[in-house]
Amino acid sequence: MRFTIANIKALEDIGPVFEGPNGLEFRAATKQLGLEQGALSYQSLPPGARFPYGHSHSTQEEVYVFIRGDGRMKLDDEIIEVAEWDAVRVPPGVWRGFEAGPDGLELLVFGAPNLGDDARSDVDGQRGWWAD
Repeated sequence: MRFTIANIKALEDIGPVFEGPNGLEFRAATKQLGLEQGALSYQSLPPGARFPYGHSHSTQEEVYVFIRGDGRMKLDDEIIEVAEWDAVRVPPGVWRGFEAGPDGLELLVFGAPNLGDDARSDVDGQRGWWAD
């Protein structure tokens, strides 16, 4: 087949797995699209919420594209403001996390290379990594 198509919002919401705030959405599209070289997910946070885990990858580079709302993103020890249609590239080895502003936050996350069936082996994550 020359192409694949998937409605990201129709994919299973695995947000509850993260035991975060009510309204946290996380929809992984990598397998449904048959991506061979990269990864794609949709994430959404309700107003004022912070993603419950920070994480880093040992080999995967990620690009976060904020498609609605605004908020902040923590990259190692630096906190930056993000707004609608900002794109942030995060190289391997950098810890990252994000939080929504008063209108919530929706984003697409693109990663490469595709981590395959053992994706967790590339991730170091910590619940509450971004603590005030």
